[in-house]
Amino acid sequence: MKINSTSINNGNNTSPHLSINLANLSSLEETLNYHFKDKAILMQALTHSSFAYESKEKDVSDNQRLEFLGDSILNMVTADYLYKKHPTLSEGELTRLRALLVNRNNLFKKANQINLGQYLLLGKGEEKSGGRGNLTNLVGSLEAIIAAIYLDSDFNTTQRFIIQMII
Repeated sequence: MKINSTSINNGNNTSPHLSINLANLSSLEETLNYHFKDKAILMQALTHSSFAYESKEKDVSDNQRLEFLGDSILNMVTADYLYKKHPTLSEGELTRLRALLVNRNNLFKKANQINLGQYLLLGKGEEKSGGRGNLTNLVGSLEAIIAAIYLDSDFNTTQRFIIQMII
């Protein structure tokens, strides 16, 4: 079963494996200050590989490809922002500053500030091992959300999100 808008219907999920409902998504969207046109892409951004693997519906997609794209977008937006904001800094100084902003610990802190862990779709083992608070899971999901916003909207909207929420 592909996760799509029809599988996210007012908390009456069509799949017993979906542990998130429309009210939860709305709450996350309010926190993100972005409302998705395509709720399925948000669901994919929140889907850990363990959930996709354990799902009885074999075509559930995880967030790994979105994480890849989001990481690249985050780095590009941050580099552009710093380049324009700090015209006198050297390449090395800009690189160090960017690294401070987009490092895993800073992204983990940002993900925790928005309680991202409560929205993740995790497999049973990942859930039992504390996956909702796992640095890698939270950072990956935040990067996936960046990509989801980009694919759901445009570069400028994504850039504003990153500047407001991360930088």
